[in-house]
Amino acid sequence: MEKLNLTPEEILNKEFNVDFKGYSPSEVDTFLDTVLEDYQIMEENVQQLLDTINDLQVQVKELTSKNIDLEGRKVAFDLSNTTSYSSVDILKRISRLEEQILNK
Repeated sequence: MEKLNLTPEEILNKEFNVDFKGYSPSEVDTFLDTVLEDYQIMEENVQQLLDTINDLQVQVKELTSKNIDLEGRKVAFDLSNTTSYSSVDILKRISRLEEQILNK
């Protein structure tokens, strides 16, 4: 990013020399040319930042998608590596849970 020539304070506090007809036109024109240049630089900087934001948003979407995919794979892996329970074991556990709930 390019550096600006003027600060807001410099623009606000700018004083022009007075000629016999008012401010010196060449001095005002030179100053306005500098302000215009800064505006052009500012527009370029803003566009670069917007492009960067768009690129980063695309990366976030891609990484989020990959993360969801990897989490799904992890769950599937974890399920495939757990000790398999028989139907009898599951029914016994459900029965114990029901008893605990009913006793409360």
